[in-house]
Amino acid sequence: MATPVAETKKAGRATKVGEVVSTKMNKTIVVKVDMKKAHPLYRRVITSSKRFHVHDEENKALLGDVVRIEETRPMSKLKRWRLLDIIRRSALAAANDAAHKAEKKEKREQAS
Repeated sequence: MATPVAETKKAGRATKVGEVVSTKMNKTIVVKVDMKKAHPLYRRVITSSKRFHVHDEENKALLGDVVRIEETRPMSKLKRWRLLDIIRRSALAAANDAAHKAEKKEKREQAS
């Protein structure tokens, strides 16, 4: 039985979870991933973060969302990751999304 192309996963691709910190570009988001590591000598936990430019084809992700990203082929100078799914919507994003949908609904009603 053949599996759909969208559901097949390629082996060896890294995935990371992070927070969206910028959505100013078209079809691109910036995701900040926090990494925790113990210091080799002092065993103190050190938090470091890195920002990744991620391809978001449908512009679904909003500022503050927690998303899962996957490594992919180079899409531009900085983009080597793509958006897999949105794990959790931020409260601000949910409020903005609701306001945007209400605005669209009003425009449709006025046009009819």
